[in-house]
Amino acid sequence: MLDIKLIERGLEKPGKTKGGLATAMGVRAGAVSEILSGLRLIKASEIPLIIGYLELNSVPIMGRVGAGAAIEPEHEQVPPEGLGEIELPFPIAEETVAFEVSGDSMLPKYENGDIIVVYREQRHPLSSFYGEEAVVRLKTGERYLKTIERGKSTSVVNLTSFNAKPIVGVKLEWIGEICVTLPRGQIERLRARAAARSRKAARGGTK
Repeated sequence: MLDIKLIERGLEKPGKTKGGLATAMGVRAGAVSEILSGLRLIKASEIPLIIGYLELNSVPIMGRVGAGAAIEPEHEQVPPEGLGEIELPFPIAEETVAFEVSGDSMLPKYENGDIIVVYREQRHPLSSFYGEEAVVRLKTGERYLKTIERGKSTSVVNLTSFNAKPIVGVKLEWIGEICVTLPRGQIERLRARAAARSRKAARGGTK
């Protein structure tokens, strides 16, 4: 069952309305308000229609993250809305963004071309990430996928990986806690299915 808060968040997106959702679901306009107020249950057959209209499983890709060489944000010229979107095979409850892995220093766990979905906002203090892998942005702007280790003081960290020298004594501006990892092969299958759905919808629209 979909969480009502997910639907409410989806309706806050530009261009998304209760009327539009009702049309997508094939129900009368008042049914959406009844769902939001708890007066009506969501049918199983309506769940994919709601997810599709509100794009509850779409995550913006905000660029690449270095697993090896640094990724300099100013070289990417990433627009605020990102470089595109990736559709997850399930709805996502929190505000998230995605990055494409570039490099091989985190092999065999992360491969070049994998997609890492992280929480947009840092939700926990630095100390809680010691020993964990995360997407990080340094104070100097570089972005990496690394394991965060305690530094010589509480203000700095060491960044380690499986197949590269550690980066020692750096300050972090942001930590992206990993939510979901999508292997490159899975991404290709998801994109192929999305393209097939788009072609099917286009054929339906020409009838």
